[in-house]
Amino acid sequence: MNEESTPSNLFTNPHETHLIVLTGMSGGGKTVALRALEDLEFYCVDNLPPSLLPQLVDAAGRGAGRYRRIAVGVDVRNRGADLEHLPEALSELAATGVQLHLIFLDCSDDVLLKRYSETRRRHPLATRGKSLANAIAEERRLLRPLMAIAEKVIDSSELNVHQLRRLVATGYAQATEGMTLMFQSFAFKRGLPLDSDFVFDARCLPNPHWQPKLRPLSGKDAPVREFLEAEPLVNEYLADTTRWLDAWLPRFEQDDRSYVTIAIGCTGGRHRSVYLVEQLAAHYRATREGVLTFHRELD
Repeated sequence: MNEESTPSNLFTNPHETHLIVLTGMSGGGKTVALRALEDLEFYCVDNLPPSLLPQLVDAAGRGAGRYRRIAVGVDVRNRGADLEHLPEALSELAATGVQLHLIFLDCSDDVLLKRYSETRRRHPLATRGKSLANAIAEERRLLRPLMAIAEKVIDSSELNVHQLRRLVATGYAQATEGMTLMFQSFAFKRGLPLDSDFVFDARCLPNPHWQPKLRPLSGKDAPVREFLEAEPLVNEYLADTTRWLDAWLPRFEQDDRSYVTIAIGCTGGRHRSVYLVEQLAAHYRATREGVLTFHRELD
């Protein structure tokens, strides 16, 4: 599947409980997909034993703060009989009226080998004496029955992190009301994010990088936020950008746009742009669903 492929609308009845089960190859992007769903206000749990799925759905659906949209990550870390019983657990949940969506994150072996060599992470099946290639082959064998029954298979081999997040968000934002917004921070020195709809340049603002104590931090950290909030120029920039987006985003929504990416760049992509993205996301999350953030240089 390429980035432009958009899953069909799975959420025809928002009052039903929808459970998305994300599974697939380790290194294929399950964590990225789960974070994208979390930004869309799904109740998300990673590495949950399949036998606990009924209890999770029951607990999440109780009380005034009940969740109708749940996403769970399941993979080979749940070894043995528990993983084998996942199809049975899903069938039992479906019989209770839960709307189930099994999504399989796949990736070519060559790309998986490259990703593991770059991150130096240990594959969950790479026990002593077993090579990474053999571990990947064993995992593919164990997960083959789940891939066969998956509602959708997403091949992340040629997708970067941002493209995968966008794919998941555009496919499952139908569970939210209105247009989905993606706010992305980036560094100009590493190039423009080519799939952005709007790009704002924050390099004119005071730079925390030149404060030795702030340099190793990011725009998510309190000392950096306090530094930028004390700068009138930063407040003016944020207010002007917010006013512009408030005025024009509804026009795009009226034009039946389902997804808009707003990118904000600075020199290093760690301080000013990250701070502005977090502030804008917080502003829009107060009034709408489907607001995502992605910090290219941090993530």
